[in-house]
Amino acid sequence: MTHAMSESVEQVHLSLGKARELAIAALKSLKFTHEDASIVADHLVDGATRGVTFGSLPRILSIAEKMAESGDRRRPIEVLRDTPVSALIDGGDNVGYVVAYRATAMAVAKAKQSGIAIVGGRNTFYTGLFSYYMEMATRENLVAFAVGNGPGVVATEGAIDPRVGTNPISFGFPSKEGKPVIWDIGTSAIMHGEVQLHRRIGEPLPEGVAIDKEGRPTRDPSEALAGAIKTWGGYRGSGLAIVVQMLGAMCDCPVISPGMTEMAYLVVVIDPKVLMPEGQYPERVDELAHALKSARPLDPEHPVRLPFERSAEQRAARRKADSITVPKRVFDSLTAMAAKAAH
Repeated sequence: MTHAMSESVEQVHLSLGKARELAIAALKSLKFTHEDASIVADHLVDGATRGVTFGSLPRILSIAEKMAESGDRRRPIEVLRDTPVSALIDGGDNVGYVVAYRATAMAVAKAKQSGIAIVGGRNTFYTGLFSYYMEMATRENLVAFAVGNGPGVVATEGAIDPRVGTNPISFGFPSKEGKPVIWDIGTSAIMHGEVQLHRRIGEPLPEGVAIDKEGRPTRDPSEALAGAIKTWGGYRGSGLAIVVQMLGAMCDCPVISPGMTEMAYLVVVIDPKVLMPEGQYPERVDELAHALKSARPLDPEHPVRLPFERSAEQRAARRKADSITVPKRVFDSLTAMAAKAAH
């Protein structure tokens, strides 16, 4: 779940093209290659069209802060192990938007060849919206599942001290009508990037999503970052967060990341043809989608929706309008970064 910014936060309107240009220029100030900057920018602008503010252009500032704290330790991405159905990638401390993109592309190619594939990436950070990678698979009529673990910023149910990451989990299912069913959630009550954005623009957090270092409820983003984010759903969400943390550890990385590095991304891609005749599975997805949407809604003003449907509708509307918004404080910071890259 994402949380909307207050209407009092000043916004800047940008065309999609201008937003992409600004993102690429700002990333180049961090010595990103044009290819990698383009991969990240496309992902961030897509997030903006879907209304995921923290997962759009503000993330560049978080990338810059992380690199300033740890230093630029990037090295070439390396494939450590490779089989017809699997691979392990060392991300070389490159940003996860690039590492996960390459891991997913590799998994898609292997699944199309062998029917199923599992690819893991390690030594990375900030992987973005997992639904973006699920669409890479569903566009090829493939089913996909991905998880990502990270540093201890979330306290499991009943604990004060953070021990797991925000730990997203996502599934993607292709549709014959071109409307994939995608479920993409973080296992925390609020995403770490949202807390960072609230701190950046001076907005308090929603109630009940974080605690300070003594375990007291807090709406102060700085106190939350020094304390812990909570999981959602009590022990159920907490258990799912633990499961994702352990799945990420399969990428031959620490069970608990020592910081905003050594994070893991694990993706499994399946070609439905290994189990049923070609072309029939997307039809089954459509059949279920129509059945679900035909159910009578509790509130006639709010029809039954499928996962990802609202997100896709918002993206289509913003693409048609060719307009997104960025908090002005974020826009000013990115503009300053872009100016440095130009000199």
